Amino acid sequence: MVYITPDGMIAGLLLLLCITAISYYGFAIYASIEFFSHSNHSTLWQLSRRLRQGGWGLRPQPGVPPLHPVLTNPSLAIECHPPVSILKPVCCLSSDDYNNLASFCNQDYPTYEIIFGIQDAQDSSIAVVKQLIDDFPTRDIRFVVSDRILGSNLKVNNLANAAIEAKYDVLVLADSDIYVEPDYLTQIVQPLQNPEVGVVTCMYRSRTEGWLSAFEALSISTEFLPSVLVARKLEGMSFALGATIVIKKAVLDAIGGFASVANYLGDDFRLGYLPAQAGYQVVLSAHVVDHVMSTTRWRDVIHHQTRWNRNNRFARPGGYLGLIFTYGVVTSSLLCLLLHGSWLGWTILGVTWSLRLVMAWMVGIQYLRDPVALNCFWLIPLRDVFSFALWCYSFWGDTVEWRGRRLKLTKNGELI
Repeated sequence: MVYITPDGMIAGLLLLLCITAISYYGFAIYASIEFFSHSNHSTLWQLSRRLRQGGWGLRPQPGVPPLHPVLTNPSLAIECHPPVSILKPVCCLSSDDYNNLASFCNQDYPTYEIIFGIQDAQDSSIAVVKQLIDDFPTRDIRFVVSDRILGSNLKVNNLANAAIEAKYDVLVLADSDIYVEPDYLTQIVQPLQNPEVGVVTCMYRSRTEGWLSAFEALSISTEFLPSVLVARKLEGMSFALGATIVIKKAVLDAIGGFASVANYLGDDFRLGYLPAQAGYQVVLSAHVVDHVMSTTRWRDVIHHQTRWNRNNRFARPGGYLGLIFTYGVVTSSLLCLLLHGSWLGWTILGVTWSLRLVMAWMVGIQYLRDPVALNCFWLIPLRDVFSFALWCYSFWGDTVEWRGRRLKLTKNGELI
């Protein structure tokens, strides 16, 4: 009779977790190559347009390698330019947010409007929006101040109030901390040429101020977005990302309007999930926007990450639990310690860490051109340990803090 010691059982479990992590990293590398290669080959209009402009059309980041140009002979393609209503939910804006918002006013696009949704007539956001109106007199910019409440998510309330004033059938939703290039609108609306497409969303890279915000943002392009590409490849796109959501009015009406997401913390997830359930296609665009972060306190980092984690836990409990199979840096380190630094332990650790870093380099640096990923690449193992600790912590408790409010998540993910 073979007796397996407790240490042997733990070592076997850790070895299994390391193998699944290695498989996950490898598949994420494959999914990223497939996505960006396919996008670069199929989106002829995008590449030809950028080449006609004399480059990739992105603001260069010092020391960051350019996107990999896999298409060498782009041909001209027809672009569509449907009129667009950009909806901006804002709260407590400061002058630091001005450049982000101004980037939406500098779009190289024929017909669009920008509508800001504001809850409180005394909100500091009004002064910032009025400054934009003065600085861009030829743009159709206005704001709606309304305390009408659809649900517990104040951001969705602002979106719904702004949407009432929207003149056009294509809505673009983007937060106030997003910065975009002049060709942003042209690029993200192109998938709508397919009548079966109801939602378009896109990925994002970070612009940070200070080391703490860089440490927090490091996981976005090196951990979170690889998981998005894996989910897209395995399941297809059935969710959206808050950095940008393009949705047709008819699709929004078909899922019950903003009221259908007004009581959910993960409104962006559901604005992709509900249309997918209704039979519409959700497309992940190859266009990448910039997410501006300026976190200065550890307390805020923990609140941000816990809110995000608990939202994911309630929105997709199975997927959240399955993240244990992706923390290879932690499990391989524990296995190496348990095996007292044996050749097997070091071999598993070396393979796991190598694939983890290759995945981070390919997605974060080669494809997304994220300056945070490049400058803080050496911190990825430490950031993974921090992510794992917060993943464990988020299993306990059902409350989140959001803009000074303490909210409770119910079993189906609704906010109280």
